[in-house]
Amino acid sequence: MRAVFGLVLIVGVALAGGAVYMARDYISQYQAQLARERQATQDALANVKSVATIGVIVSNRSMKYGERLTQEDIRVVNWPEDAIPEGSFVDMAVLFPEDAKGDRFVLRAMEKDEALMAVKVTEPGESAGLTSQIEKGKRAFAISVDVASGVSGFLRPGDSIDVYWTGTVSRGLEGGGGEITRLIQTNIELIAVDQIAGSDLTGTTIARTVTVAATPEQIAALAQAQNTGRLSLALVGVQDDTVASAIEVDQGKLLGIEKIAPEVVVEERKCFTNIRRGAEIVQTQIPCTN
Repeated sequence: MRAVFGLVLIVGVALAGGAVYMARDYISQYQAQLARERQATQDALANVKSVATIGVIVSNRSMKYGERLTQEDIRVVNWPEDAIPEGSFVDMAVLFPEDAKGDRFVLRAMEKDEALMAVKVTEPGESAGLTSQIEKGKRAFAISVDVASGVSGFLRPGDSIDVYWTGTVSRGLEGGGGEITRLIQTNIELIAVDQIAGSDLTGTTIARTVTVAATPEQIAALAQAQNTGRLSLALVGVQDDTVASAIEVDQGKLLGIEKIAPEVVVEERKCFTNIRRGAEIVQTQIPCTN
């Protein structure tokens, strides 16, 4: 009996020793793996370069076209140096110079935390009217529209439009007559709809007039076209960079009717000779020789 008890005790001790050895080996492997992962993390962090940032002035609230810009409306946030939008203000002294002759005004709607850029605000002392949006060498010109010619109220300041003229051409012009439709101006910049010049216009608005920015020559053509016919506007897509060619449609082209050239009637050539018969001269027809 004692021999059996001793054998069981020896086997139990052997099993316990084996379990302890296996547990110690597993723990050692786990600790080694953990140490390797910790070292890899430290190496990765050591290789990461710090991102350089610059303080950029952003809007502190939502702002609309025409609002006066004050220092309470802005704040400075750190932006990655290589991701700063072009034209952003980074110096408060530049945005609000000490020798400023007036306030700045908002030209484009801005949301909270949006970067403040030079194209979105006026110069100090400059109004937010149309004069601040017209490029050098261009003028503002108003075009009368309705729900049909004004693209059903979907026009917005900042859009580009093509202008078509429909009118009657006199028979003495271009060798014919009748009503035609012709593309007269392309990619004209729209700067105002009725009395709204900002981009804050929401929803559809059935305007009575739209204002475009164009060169004096273009304005002369638009004025002549508006006084002699009807103008229709076509909205140009934002990503459309194609150049429209000269387009003209009359009723014949619209209906696919080909013009028939008038039949040319060739008159028969006749030759005559005069024959004296006594005191009388008689005209007699003879064959033509040339």
